[in-house]
Amino acid sequence: MASPGKAEAPRTERILPGVWRLRLSLPWPGVPHGNAWAVEHDGGIVMFDTGMGGKWRLRQLDLALTQAGYGVEDVRLVVCTHSHTDHYGLAGSIVEAAGCELWMHPRWGHVRPLAEDSKAALEARIEVARQSGVPPKSLTRYREAREGDEETGIDILKEPDRELVPGVEVETDLGTWQVHETPGHAPSHVVLHQPERKLLISGDHLLGRTVLFFDHGHSPDPVGEFLSSLEVVEGLDVELVLPGHGRTFRDPEAKIAESRRQVDELLGKVREALNKGERTAFEIVEDIVGPDMVRSPASAWVLQIVLSCLDHLAIAGEVEGIDGTDPQRWRLA
Repeated sequence: MASPGKAEAPRTERILPGVWRLRLSLPWPGVPHGNAWAVEHDGGIVMFDTGMGGKWRLRQLDLALTQAGYGVEDVRLVVCTHSHTDHYGLAGSIVEAAGCELWMHPRWGHVRPLAEDSKAALEARIEVARQSGVPPKSLTRYREAREGDEETGIDILKEPDRELVPGVEVETDLGTWQVHETPGHAPSHVVLHQPERKLLISGDHLLGRTVLFFDHGHSPDPVGEFLSSLEVVEGLDVELVLPGHGRTFRDPEAKIAESRRQVDELLGKVREALNKGERTAFEIVEDIVGPDMVRSPASAWVLQIVLSCLDHLAIAGEVEGIDGTDPQRWRLA
C-alpha cells in the first residue's frame, strides 16, 4: 500500500446514534472497500471487524475513528465476524495499542498458514490450482506476481482472548449483541444480532450486492454450511443489516433468497459442464466464465467456488472424482 497521501482516504458515516460505518480501502480488483463498525460502549467503542493490516493501515483506521470523535486508544473490545484479512488483519495492532481483548470464533485458525509462512501458503495455493488443472504458464505468472509481496494483510497473528460462540454476548451502549454461527463463506464466520433494535452485523454472510465466495479447503462442505447458515439468519428478527462491504440495507429476506438462487445457479452450471463430459475444476471455470475471462484474476475466485460446489455435489452423490487422475478430473456419478 502506498503512503496515506496516495491512498484513498477512509470515510466515516454515522448510521445511527452511537453507530459508525468505517469505510476502509482494500487492494483487490472488484472489492475496493470494506467496512468496520464502531459502536459506542463505556465511553469508548467496540470495533466489529478491523479492516486489512499492512503499512499505514492502522493510521488509516485511526483517521476513520477520528471522524467519529474517537481514536484507536478508545477501543474497548475487538470482535471479528471471521478471520479473513480484511476483517481481522488489524486486530493484533488494535489490541496492542488499546490494551483491549479480541473475541473471535474458535475455528479462526484457517488464517494461520498465511500469517505464519506466506511463502508456504502461496505454494499450497499453487499446488491446489495445479491439481485443479490450471495451466503451468498461468501458475508461473501467478507465482511471479506474488513472490515479491511480503505483506500478508495481517499485522500480528493474534489468538482470541475469548471464543465467539452462541451464548457469548457483546455489550454496547446500544444493547447486547448475540452471537450466531454462520460458517460457509469462512469456517470462522459469525453474525451479531441486536434483537431489541433489530440490527444485524452480517460480515460477509449477507451483503447488499450478493457476491458469493467460499473459502475452500478448510471444511468438507462450505456450500452446505452456507445454506444452513442462511436458515439461521432467516430466523432472526432484523430490520437493518450492517454488512462487511457496501452500504447498509433492509429486507434481508430478499438477500437470503438471492443467495439461494445464486447457489442453485452455480450448482446448475457445474452439473451442466460435467454433462458435456469429464472435466477438471479449471475447465469448469472456463465453461462458466468463458475463454476471454479465464485468464483474469476473477478465475482464481471462481475456482474456489467451483471446488466448493464439487465437494457439495460429491457429498450429495451427484458427482465423483476420477481415481488416479492428475490433474483431478470429475464426472457425473
